[in-house]
Formats: sequence, C-alpha cells, structure tokens
Amino acid sequence: MISEEELEISLQEVDRTAKSKVSPSRESHKTLNAKNILRHELLGLNVVARGIKQKIEHSGEVVEETMKTIKLLKENGRIISLVKDAYIFEFILPNNERVRIEGAALIGRPEDRLKKKVRRW
Repeated sequence: MISEEELEISLQEVDRTAKSKVSPSRESHKTLNAKNILRHELLGLNVVARGIKQKIEHSGEVVEETMKTIKLLKENGRIISLVKDAYIFEFILPNNERVRIEGAALIGRPEDRLKKKVRRW
C-alpha cells in the first residue's frame, strides 16, 4: 500500500506538471477585461444602467440574467429587472476598468453568448 506521504508527493508532482503545460497566453483569456466581456459571466459585476429613451439611471450588482433582462440588486436591497435593449450598461470590472455596452449587444441567453461572433470591439 502507498503511504499518505508518498501519495501527497505524487499529487504535488502531477500538479506541478499540469501547471507547467498551461501557456501564459491562455491564462490571460481567463481574466475579465474589456475585450472579452461579451463572452464572460456578468453575475456579480457592478453596473450603472442608463436608459436610452428615458433619462433614468439605475446602479447595482447583477444578480440574475435572462435572455432579455438583467436583474440588479440596488443599494437599498431591492431587486429590479431591466430590459436589456432599453439601456446602455456601464460595467465596472474587478480591475476598476469601466466598459460601456449597449444592451442590444447583450440580448440572448447567457450561455449562448459564447457562441456569438462579435465583429469588432
């Protein structure tokens, strides 16, 4: 039988070899930035939504997303639902970068955004 120490040593070696096979260029695609936000998860991001026709502004954290709506948790604890194509969204990324996106570009199921082709961004 293999002792616990031998098992731990072999697991560490496997972990080291797996990390060395990941190229640095692939790791950069994992981080959220302005270029890949349309192909990334939006839940948990802070956002400021400004109405296109109406001069309304909402801010909060994205807590749910459907095909045509985004639900925000406002600072007062209320959850509001916003129609994507009626707003321009300004997302605040974890690195404090701000990205402004028209809601029409976000229309579609969140899991299908990965398949969408974006011309120029």
